[in-house]
Amino acid sequence: MNSGCTMLARTQKVRAFRGMKKFLKFTIIWISQNLATPFWIVGHIHLSVNVYEDIYEILSSVGLNIIVTIGFYMDYKLNTNANR
Repeated sequence: MNSGCTMLARTQKVRAFRGMKKFLKFTIIWISQNLATPFWIVGHIHLSVNVYEDIYEILSSVGLNIIVTIGFYMDYKLNTNANR
């Protein structure tokens, strides 16, 4: 009886983990599709007006572009797998 309860709890944890993984994947793809243009437009305008002297500005810009790149790649993989 006790092992049945632990199996049920383990199954629920696995299901919750998979759900969070799918949600995180969806969120990254959504960010990349909806915020890529504003990130790049603001970044290019900022680059042409300002000189990057602050490390926080550089890291945030690189971080946002990495998120967009990862999202594009994940969406590409989903679309190529769906079309096969």
